[in-house]
Amino acid sequence: MDLDPSTFESMTPEEFAQTIKKMSDAEISEVMRGEHRVAILDAIFGRFPDLFRPDKAVGVNSTIQFRITGGPEEHPHDTYEIVVDDGTCAVSEEPGEAYDVSLMMAPPEFTKMVTGRGNPTMLVMRGKIKVKGDIATAATFPSLFDIPEA
Repeated sequence: MDLDPSTFESMTPEEFAQTIKKMSDAEISEVMRGEHRVAILDAIFGRFPDLFRPDKAVGVNSTIQFRITGGPEEHPHDTYEIVVDDGTCAVSEEPGEAYDVSLMMAPPEFTKMVTGRGNPTMLVMRGKIKVKGDIATAATFPSLFDIPEA
């Protein structure tokens, strides 16, 4: 099984979730150490604004940073930032200095979280996701998005 970023444009979030579901953690980790890592992460984070539920974010002002580990030796992690500002959502590959919560995780846990295969609370409790900052913001974050399920 391979994730081919060239197919992401035509793939629905549900189809992406199904593709990830068929992959083992080892396969996901291997792909995310390879040449397509940034393209895959860009495609995933690029969909967050489309999956955003503005009705759930009225009055919410939060900055959430995602640090995805498990990259190649020369670039072992990537950080993306999602800013929710009173019903709007923006994604940046250039995180700022300030954030409300930072989530650090390996590729298998990240893909589980964004495809509805993993319970973020349980992943935190098991130490698979490291949380720095406001835990309440981290707990609320998934409800702001229509996460596709496999």
